[in-house]
Amino acid sequence: MSGAVKIIECPRDAMQGIKAFIPTEKKIQYIQSLLRVGFDTIDFGSFVSPKAIPQMVDTAEVLAQLDLSKTTSKLLAIIANTRGANDASKHDAIDYLGYPFSISENFQMRNTHKTIAQSVVTLQEILNVADKSNKEVVVYISMGFGNPYGDPWNVDIVGEWTERLHKMGVKILSLSDTVGSSNPESINYLFSNLIPKYPQIEFGAHLHTTPSTWFEKIDAAFNAGCRRFDGAIQGFGGCPMAKNELTGNMPTEKLLSYFTSKQHNNLNALSFESAYNEASRIFKSYS
Repeated sequence: MSGAVKIIECPRDAMQGIKAFIPTEKKIQYIQSLLRVGFDTIDFGSFVSPKAIPQMVDTAEVLAQLDLSKTTSKLLAIIANTRGANDASKHDAIDYLGYPFSISENFQMRNTHKTIAQSVVTLQEILNVADKSNKEVVVYISMGFGNPYGDPWNVDIVGEWTERLHKMGVKILSLSDTVGSSNPESINYLFSNLIPKYPQIEFGAHLHTTPSTWFEKIDAAFNAGCRRFDGAIQGFGGCPMAKNELTGNMPTEKLLSYFTSKQHNNLNALSFESAYNEASRIFKSYS
């Protein structure tokens, strides 16, 4: 149950569903404020089709103008296919390639226009690209806690996919509550069973939530041994591919509140306050 907690801030997830285009300089300003906080990782952008996520069309331009000289935070970019992996891998500053891998056939088609079987092939290609370019791959098991499409889901299915991904060489696996469907029981059950069985894998929690359920979700994952948590300041965003209305991200300030009480919060409080205020300005202006 020991180990340092890693908090991954996800401005990409917060911004990607906003229809009004956030100017590149505003994105740079916001991400720069996040880089001063001390997050383990910043999920800052994505190399996906601009037709699918037009908000992220300027990811490479944003990256080129970030000052990374005074930060310890690593950078993660989301990719959906081999082309995206190749594009992202050209940038030395990117540490992680994030790949959404859904165990819901409907959602995988909706999100990447591939079947699960095709996505396994794509993931293997991405792992090969990452290996050659000295990147790590973070695989998100999206719809990891159930789905609204009636696709088969249970904890055994999640376990079977974890085993298969482990055999493929995946070392970081984030269970994603894509539509806010998890509950403390399923969170605790999955993490408490998977973490001891796969000590070679770093498990993360990418939880979406409503304002009233954040505490029990974080608490269930932490008590089950999870030490990697994704969040977005003020809970902005969600998954634009999941359903018509956005389910909010886990608010980072709730994560910080929880982990301060557990003495696991080593982030810069003043820098976080500044980034929080920056988020308020940006999302109020463009949402």
